[in-house]
Amino acid sequence: MKLATWNINSLNVRLPQVIAYLQANPVDALCLQELKLPDDKFPVAALEEIGYHAVFTGQKTYNGVAILTRQPVKDVAKNIDGFEDTQQRVIAATLDTPAGELRVVSAYCPNGQSVGSDKYEYKLKWFAAFREGLQKELARYPRLAVLGDYNVAPDDRDVHDPVKWEGSVLVSEPERAAFRSLLDVGLHDAFRLFEQPPKSFSWWDYRQLGFRRNAGLRIDHILLSDTLKAVCSECVIEREIRKNEQPSDHAPVVATLEI
Repeated sequence: MKLATWNINSLNVRLPQVIAYLQANPVDALCLQELKLPDDKFPVAALEEIGYHAVFTGQKTYNGVAILTRQPVKDVAKNIDGFEDTQQRVIAATLDTPAGELRVVSAYCPNGQSVGSDKYEYKLKWFAAFREGLQKELARYPRLAVLGDYNVAPDDRDVHDPVKWEGSVLVSEPERAAFRSLLDVGLHDAFRLFEQPPKSFSWWDYRQLGFRRNAGLRIDHILLSDTLKAVCSECVIEREIRKNEQPSDHAPVVATLEI
């Protein structure tokens, strides 16, 4: 079984790329972030034509998340329970597998804009609420996978120039601590379960030839519960997708589970 996450940075613009990706890489679940379209504009029919079901929650211009699957899902939940928020950033659903129920969460964590800003404070509060929500999910679903754009590079290995970025948004210590707090509930960074090439990133700025210079950050992650960690055999960043014409600034991350 393969689970993937991809911040698509406008599904309206990049639907053909999503369809081409799924046809070439028929993953069992693809979590999308930054749909940037309202629910009535979601391309349900186009995805059904290639054999994918979709659950989603979106809004005009900003945010929005989805889970695309090859089989129907159940127990769909949107947003963080108990956390008032008009921004559509979380959706969760359950897949039936031969090994039992598998809970998949697609999350688009706040960017934070700049350290000390109102949006930065919102980001830290959001992470605290997200952590509480994941604790509840994990108590109910021992097979839990949390995929998405976390907008946090967990440590200096995940930053192309740690000195240049030191103390900045996406790499500040409070943000990294918030990310670690998610691991503390019993989750594991799938990418770091394996030896990986140095300078492995999932996001590159469009400006200043960021991708060509590999001036990137690893901010897209797949977190797995103990049960799924035990059956994860691979986690990779598919950076070649970033070479597409008019690409998203993010590349997909894919985990393989032996179930």
